[in-house]
Amino acid sequence: MTKSSPRPRRSTLAVPGSSLKMIDKARALRSDALFLDLEDACAPAAKPAGRENIVRSLNEGGFGDRVRTVRINDWTTEWTYRDVVDVVGGAGANLDCLMLPKTQDAAQVQALDLLVTQIEKAEGLEVGRIGFEIQIENAKGLLALDAIAGASPRIETLIFGPADFMASIQMKSLVVGEQPPGYDVGDAYHHILMSILMAARAHDLQAIDGPYLAIKDLDGFRRVAGRAAALGYDGKWALHPTQIDDLNEIFSPRQEDFDHAENILDAYAWCTSESGGARGAAMLGDEMIDEASRKMALVISAKGRVAGMERLDRWVAPA
Repeated sequence: MTKSSPRPRRSTLAVPGSSLKMIDKARALRSDALFLDLEDACAPAAKPAGRENIVRSLNEGGFGDRVRTVRINDWTTEWTYRDVVDVVGGAGANLDCLMLPKTQDAAQVQALDLLVTQIEKAEGLEVGRIGFEIQIENAKGLLALDAIAGASPRIETLIFGPADFMASIQMKSLVVGEQPPGYDVGDAYHHILMSILMAARAHDLQAIDGPYLAIKDLDGFRRVAGRAAALGYDGKWALHPTQIDDLNEIFSPRQEDFDHAENILDAYAWCTSESGGARGAAMLGDEMIDEASRKMALVISAKGRVAGMERLDRWVAPA
């Protein structure tokens, strides 16, 4: 999978690596992607067994065409290298990505790349096939975004980790993803979200929003997910199966928008052709379309195609 044809990640389901029951259940759910977690959702004493569960589950398969990711522990812990060696060495052929949490600088990404490359060579795996998903969870990571995003060709996504980030900047709130008390104008997360999005787009990567911990508050979840989707994010994490369908809807174009984008592309291609008069601008109904319109339509069209949408309303060139 290349950066020009990204894997769909409208919904990424978080699954504890320590629970075979939850891993088995995840096989039947409709998320675009999932990650088996060796970090926060896996207690220190459960990490060795979690690695074994993950290797066995990946090799057993049954996850369909979803993106299969494993979140390892960050480089400041004693568990990182063992996570990588055991998971990639034991199930590298059935693994799509590794997720590196709490990334603070480019060197941490490069170190992971070197280690994974050595394991791939030792195990006879295709070198470079396993991608990276990079979590930005503190102020240092945010300030080093550009260097981090360009640190390895394996990187596919930048992910906002709101809970750790809120703690790292001492935000006055205990409700992850919601506005802190007293912040009554604008969005306290806007700068963070836009910084991650800008770095992702500058390096041709996907941008993914992290979790919303109030699982039963579906209205709040949809509101926060809609905010990220409106900015241009590609998806968000689901912590519970009830969140998956909402994410798949929110991060897909509306059908009428997808159809309109496809029609703009067809109409612009025709009007700029010799048979269409080789015009740089033309009318599509009551709307003028030009090269800028084409670029905007490409974005909506690409998101719809990644989501598996089909056009229902087709523009027909004049006879």
